[in-house]
Amino acid sequence: MEQKEKEVFVINGLAGNKKLNGSVVINGAKNAVLQAFAATLLFQDEVVLKNVPEIEDVKNMVEIIRGLGVSVERRSRGVYVVKVPTNISTELAKEISKKFRASIVLTGPILARFGKVSFPHPGGCVIGARPIDIFLNGFEALGAEVEEKEESHLIKAKGTNPTTPKLRGARIFLRVPSVTGAQTLMMAAVLARGKTIIKNAPLEPETKNLADFLNSCGAKIKGAGTSVIEIIGTGLLRAKGRAYKTPPDRIEAGSFLILGAVAAEKLEIKNCNPEEIESLIETLRYCGVKIELSKNKIVVSSEKNDKYKSTDIKTHEYPGFPTDLQAPMTVFLTQTEGEALVFETIFEGRLNFVNELVRMGADIRLWDQHRATVKGPSLLHGREVESPDIRAGLAFVIAALIANGQSIIHNVYYIDRGYEKVDERLRKIGVDIVRQALV
Repeated sequence: MEQKEKEVFVINGLAGNKKLNGSVVINGAKNAVLQAFAATLLFQDEVVLKNVPEIEDVKNMVEIIRGLGVSVERRSRGVYVVKVPTNISTELAKEISKKFRASIVLTGPILARFGKVSFPHPGGCVIGARPIDIFLNGFEALGAEVEEKEESHLIKAKGTNPTTPKLRGARIFLRVPSVTGAQTLMMAAVLARGKTIIKNAPLEPETKNLADFLNSCGAKIKGAGTSVIEIIGTGLLRAKGRAYKTPPDRIEAGSFLILGAVAAEKLEIKNCNPEEIESLIETLRYCGVKIELSKNKIVVSSEKNDKYKSTDIKTHEYPGFPTDLQAPMTVFLTQTEGEALVFETIFEGRLNFVNELVRMGADIRLWDQHRATVKGPSLLHGREVESPDIRAGLAFVIAALIANGQSIIHNVYYIDRGYEKVDERLRKIGVDIVRQALV
């Protein structure tokens, strides 16, 4: 990890010219595969995971699980086999968990199977220190005791027979429709006694994808992908040779679509599901971007003199505009004609990256932690920037790509957490980008 944090991307920009051509293949979804790794703790036999993206967050998850005593074997590129022994450690490693927000999804399966779990407050990046009351309140509803220490949390199932499920079913209303919260509690409920109902659940397709696989292995989950999820506890699951195949990453697909809109003559985005990013596609079409769709491919194209009009965006839970695409979309808006309001409704602090875009020449005014106005079009100029998080890091790559001159992007580690070998893939479509280690 330390070596990755010392690497930078050096990018020579196109000065606003649309010159990129070619195709990119979308990898497995980060926001699906991490939960799938956690779900393997619900199984009494080995689980095969396929189409696993080779990203830093997967390496982090594998490191944490192995640290618990779980067997994780990488058989080939994108294929992992996980086998959980009878007894494992129930304490998540502090240092890596504090840096890695998704580690919290492990807490539900560990608590439900082994009766207790200890973990630090999870982090990840500048937007990583987020409330976890949804998880803690959900565990309490399922019959667990929550003990909050100075830097960690200890969760224990109360007074149950160790030969039976340690949690009990409950009715849980999520204060906000948290994706990781709903998935974590859903997995815990698979091993709980009785029925659990989760209301105000998020609609993200990754939740349904996970539930479908668990159901194929013996779970009883209804309503995943809707606002009400019903789970009847079944005990440990059996894969019996079934493999989990990670679906395409809709956020990666959307990121490349935005990149194509601002910098490509013609870009094919393969192995994706256009229906899962309809909000982005329709927004870009409204702005004047030419987009062709087929079942699992998107083609974005442009002419030299194409001009795009501006539009407001407001992030929202699925199927609304994804918060994970807000940063790349803000870069796109710097190249459109007119003024747009960007309203980030999900996370505080996620708009702070715009200060670097302003230094690159963008006309952006940050009003508060949730709102910014973007006026365009602006010719951006290359400069040194630091990636504050995964999505803003990729947004800086796009900004550097369309800028005039050379840019250096620090904290490449953040970008690698969500995008597999993005520099190699960008070079194949014509981007002048190299990865360098700082001396």
